[in-house]
Formats: sequence, structure tokens, C-alpha cells
Amino acid sequence: MADTATPTLAVRTTPLPLAGGKSWRLVERNIVVYRRIWPLIVSGFFEPLFYLLSLGVGIGALVGTVAGPDGQPIDYTVFVAPALLAASAMNGAIYDSTMNVFFKLKFAKTYDAMLATPLGPGDIAVGEITWAQLRGTLYSVAFLSVMAALGLITSWWALLALPATILIGLAFAAVGMACTSFMRSWQDFEYVQLAILPMFLFSTTFFPLSVYPRAIQVVVQFTPLYHGIELVRPLTTGAGVGIGLLGHAVYFVGLAAIGFSVTARRLERLLLR
Repeated sequence: MADTATPTLAVRTTPLPLAGGKSWRLVERNIVVYRRIWPLIVSGFFEPLFYLLSLGVGIGALVGTVAGPDGQPIDYTVFVAPALLAASAMNGAIYDSTMNVFFKLKFAKTYDAMLATPLGPGDIAVGEITWAQLRGTLYSVAFLSVMAALGLITSWWALLALPATILIGLAFAAVGMACTSFMRSWQDFEYVQLAILPMFLFSTTFFPLSVYPRAIQVVVQFTPLYHGIELVRPLTTGAGVGIGLLGHAVYFVGLAAIGFSVTARRLERLLLR
């Protein structure tokens, strides 16, 4: 007698490994989507550029010099430019890893459709974080080009500034997507701005750490953007380059690892529940 049992469909209930070539399909998808709306990507580059031209160049003419990474006076515009470079990497990564991811997750249900393909939650996490980091890298390359054109790069150590900004963007992308996975509504993005704006203004972006009271200095030194600025500024100025920069790099490696781990676990819970 023929076997008439109904075949069952095996459903994968565990995420794929975080490292996989399939995640690049998601990156490719984002490239195709943004190819038609590329002004949305380009527009995010101008905010730090306007800060550079208005505060760095404009106010810089009034300020003159400030203490550099090694304590020696440097031109104010040279001081501000690398901080805005680190902020560019942060902005590019945050834009895509927060609001865009939230829309795909909660409204478009893009990731639910992806689970019908060989992609798993881990691949989605890697793909989206990689894409957000690539956007941060795009901003960094453009901003570095502006700095070079304005003569604001004063050291060959600046060749390492781009890898440094890639690391910064990766960490912010991973943490940004991890935080997004906990958000319930668009109103929750007020907390993102509440974190990003003070961090941008006070993480030694426009003033040396020494101008703040000691209590504020301690708070500032815990912020991710402070470590990003402290990593990039010595490289573009050539002042204060030393083994201490590795500590800032390790900070971002750890931050990225935590962000990846939390994002993968949260996507598994949200998409496979």
C-alpha cells in the first residue's frame, strides 16, 4: 500500500551564523533600493559640513587656537574637523540602523518576507549593520575629502583615519540596531535624539575636555563619540599619536560585538516567536 502520509515542512527556528555570504544579498537589496532615492543618503553628509564651515571656519577666526591632543595649541578649525569626521561616521550609521530598520521591522514586514528565503535572523542583522556602516563610511570618505581640500589634514597618520571611522560606524550601527529592536513606536525615537544630540555637542566636539567641570568630564569620557573623537583627532593632526589609541579602538570592537550579539538575539525573538 502506498504511503499517503502528508509530508511536513521543516521550519528553521535558529538563526544562521553571524558570518555568512548570504547577508550580502541584503546589502545588495539596499543598494538597489537607494539607487533611486540617493539624495536621501547624500543629504545626511551636509549637517557636519555646515557645522565645519560655520563653527570651524567662521567662529574659528575669532577663537584662534585651542589645546590639541598633546596639549600644544592648534588651529581651532583643525581641532573641530576630526571631531565632525567622527560625527559623520556616527550619523551615517545611526540613520540607517534606527528609523529605516524600525520601518522594515514593524510596518513593511520586510524581514518576515526575508525569512522565506535562505536568510535567517543572523544574516539580517549582519546585512543591515553592514549597510549602515557602509553609509557611515561614505560620509567619512566625503568628509575626509573636504578636510583635505581645506588643508585641515596635517599628518600622514590621517591615512589611518578612514579605518578608524569604519570602526566607529560599525559600532554605532550595531548598537543602533540593537536599541531599535526594543522600540515600540515612533515616539521612542525621541530617546535616540536625546542621546545623540548632547553627545554630539559635548563629546569634545567643539571644546577640549579640560573646559568642563570634573564631574562632567567623567560623564563625557563614558560616551562612545568621545572615544571616536579621541581616536580620530590625533590621527589627522599628528599630535598625541600613541599606544593609547588602541584602547579607543578596543572600546569600539567591544561595543560592536555587544551590538551584534544583542541584535541577533532580538531579531530571533521578534521574527521567530
